[in-house]
Amino acid sequence: MLRRNVRIEWGDCDPAGIVFYPRYLDQFNESTIQLFETAGFGRKRDMQRELQVAGFPMVDVRTSFRRPTTYGDEVVITSRIAEMGRSSFKVEHQLWLGEELCVECWETRVWTVVDPDDSSRLKSAPIPQAIRDKIGPKPEA
Repeated sequence: MLRRNVRIEWGDCDPAGIVFYPRYLDQFNESTIQLFETAGFGRKRDMQRELQVAGFPMVDVRTSFRRPTTYGDEVVITSRIAEMGRSSFKVEHQLWLGEELCVECWETRVWTVVDPDDSSRLKSAPIPQAIRDKIGPKPEA
């Protein structure tokens, strides 16, 4: 699980002074990337070179907004890989202000590579075992 502190900045907010909802998705996207980085896979460009991954685009997202956050709030985002299929994985994010859950997000992403038959296209590929071993969901104890 990844846990990171985020300060809500002025540019995150709409004219009403609350976070403009797409900014949460930007923050969660960064958390997804950091899940891989903190597991030892380096920056995304390193993964692209070493694992031949083109990326892991989002193909489905669901978000629940429980409480707004505002400029200057110090929030905590927790993120974890909840499920892994052959080539897709699900990420769960929660954004907390103190003890209060403000936003939940569920993403489905697909591990993609450059299509060897057409370099202008991407295609899904099996998630490497090294990824599964380091950041895949852990069995319940």
